[in-house]
Amino acid sequence: MNHLPNTPESIKENVRAYYGARAQQAEQSCCGDECCGSLYSPEELALVPPEAASSSLGCGNPTALAGLQPGEVVLDLGSGGGLDVFLAAQRVGPQGFVYGVDMTDEMLALARRNAARLGIQNVEFRKGDIEDLPLPDASVDVILSNCVINLSPHKDQTLNEAFRVLRPGGRLAISDIVIDGDLADLPVSEAEIRQALSWAGCIAGALTMDQYRQLLDAAGFQEIEIQVQHRYTLADLAPQEELATHPLPRPVLEALVGRFTSSAITARRPL
Repeated sequence: MNHLPNTPESIKENVRAYYGARAQQAEQSCCGDECCGSLYSPEELALVPPEAASSSLGCGNPTALAGLQPGEVVLDLGSGGGLDVFLAAQRVGPQGFVYGVDMTDEMLALARRNAARLGIQNVEFRKGDIEDLPLPDASVDVILSNCVINLSPHKDQTLNEAFRVLRPGGRLAISDIVIDGDLADLPVSEAEIRQALSWAGCIAGALTMDQYRQLLDAAGFQEIEIQVQHRYTLADLAPQEELATHPLPRPVLEALVGRFTSSAITARRPL
């Protein structure tokens, strides 16, 4: 997998290429623990096509965080093959509606095929960047996102857009990779660490908890909470076969263990 590109444009192209390939592979693969098997219940996975599950590279279960209610309008940022969209559609019912936004043509095509297989009428998948959402102001009740905001090179704009499209009182329910603490005490610079880690794999672009809170606060959100759900192991950061050739020394990788987390982030737009 490619490591951290140098410009916002190359970051987005790297991410688009990676997830486009993932969508094409989904038709021939099945969902295992590496994508969603340990994040969703068997009952939830039984509600969606296998291709929606196998294309998921999430780090949590945002629909479980959101407390969705019948009749609500929901938006999933970076909706991929549609897993979280379809689960949300079940929860909001026929009186509710769920939008999925994704920038990758292959993922959008997969999600639309999956929706047709399910015969679901209360969903729509739109092409767009999460930094420039194709929805009007104050149009949704809840925003979901599953390990996608860390992929954005402009996270402040992404959160500003999320705030814009939420109705007053609307809420945010995100699963994302977040750094607990910082990287300042290590013998190599933060820039070198991020350069050596994978962007498309959701690691290199991770914010610290303080940075996440600051950006959410600056966008206007209140009731901000970040809860760690899983701390990354050495194997999560660098597979065994990559350790010998990894650009970061083994002691630095070991010092990173536990700092990168899968966390649940919730917040609300004030009334």
